[in-house]
Amino acid sequence: MSFFVVASLLPAFVVSFLVTSAVRRVAPAWGLVDQPAARKVHENPTPLGGGIGIWCGVVLPVAAAHLACLAIAGTNAVPSWLPDEVAVHVDGVLYRSGQMWAILGAATLLAAVGLADDARPIPWGPRLAVQVLVAILLVAVGVRGTIFVPVPWVGTVLTLGWILVLVNSFNFLDNMDGLSGGIAFVAAGLFACVMLGSTSEPRWLVGGVLLVLTGSLAGFLCHNLPPARIFMGDCGSYFIGTLLATTTVLGTFYDESTAGRHVILAPLCILAVPLYDFASVMVIRLSEGRSPFQPDKSHFSHRLVELGLSRTNAVRTIHLATLTTGLGALVLYELPDWAAAWLVLAMVACQLGLIAVLEWHGRDSKTDGDVP
Repeated sequence: MSFFVVASLLPAFVVSFLVTSAVRRVAPAWGLVDQPAARKVHENPTPLGGGIGIWCGVVLPVAAAHLACLAIAGTNAVPSWLPDEVAVHVDGVLYRSGQMWAILGAATLLAAVGLADDARPIPWGPRLAVQVLVAILLVAVGVRGTIFVPVPWVGTVLTLGWILVLVNSFNFLDNMDGLSGGIAFVAAGLFACVMLGSTSEPRWLVGGVLLVLTGSLAGFLCHNLPPARIFMGDCGSYFIGTLLATTTVLGTFYDESTAGRHVILAPLCILAVPLYDFASVMVIRLSEGRSPFQPDKSHFSHRLVELGLSRTNAVRTIHLATLTTGLGALVLYELPDWAAAWLVLAMVACQLGLIAVLEWHGRDSKTDGDVP
C-alpha cells in the first residue's frame, strides 16, 4: 500500500509544481491575468492558469500509469519491483481505462472552457450549457449513482445534479488564496482514505486517481497558498469539480461485508462545507433578486473576514471545518447501523449550524455598520 500511495502522490506533485511554476511566468503573455476589482479580495494583478498545472499533474501521471499497464499486459511479465497487491489489478485497470479516459476527457473539455473564460470572460449561460452537456455525456458512459433506488431515472437526475453542483461549487469557492484548492485537497485525500482503507477491499483505480489529484493539488498549493502567486482560475475549478463529482459517483462506498447502507452518506460529510457554501450563496443571491451566477462577496469566507479574521485565518478556518465534517465519513465505517450514523449526521449539522451563525452574524454586522 505504501508503494502505491507514494507512486500516486509524488509524480503528480512534481509535475503540478513544475508546470504551475512555468505557467506563472508565461501567463501574462497569454493574457491570463486576474485584475483587482470591487468584488475581488486581491489587490495586485495575479497570473491565472494554475489549472493547467493541476491538469498536467493528473493527466500525465495517469497516462504514464496506463502505458505501464499496457506494457505489463503486452509482455505478460510483472516487474519485480511492482507489489503483488497492485500487479493483480493491472487487467482490471485496463478494462476500465476507457471509462477513465472518458471522464478525464470530459473534465478536460470543461477545463478548456474555463481557460477560455479566464482569458476572456464568457457569459454564464453558454458555460452552464456546456456543463449540462458534459454531465449528460458522463452519465451516458456509465457515471451514474443509484443510492439503492430501483428507478433508473432517479439515479440519472441525482447524478446530473451532483456533477453540476460540485463543478460550480468549487468555482464559487475560488475566491481567496488557497481556499478552493485546499478544500479540494482535503476532500480528495479523505475520499482516497475511504476508497483504500475503509472498505473490505481497496478500490485501486478510483483511490489511485484521487491520490493523483491530491498530489497535483499539493503541487499547485505550493504556489497558491497566501500570498498566492497564481490562481487556478475557472480552468482548475471546473477540472477539480468534475473529477471529484465523477469519482465519488464511481467509488463504491457501500460494502456489505464491512458496513451498512448508511456509509453512502460519506460524500455528503466530506463535502458538507462546500455544499453549504454553494447553497447559501444561491439562496442569498436569488432572495436579493440577482442572478445566481453574479459574483459577489456573500460567501462564508467573506463573512469570516468581515468578522475580523485575516484572509489567511479565514481560509484556515474553512479548511479545518471541511476536515472536521470530513472525518465523520471515516467514522461512518466504524458504526454498525443508521441509529449510530445519526450521531455523525448530527455532528455535521451542528458544524454547519455554527458556520451559519458566523455567516449571518457577519452579514448583520455589515448591515448595521452601513446604517448612519
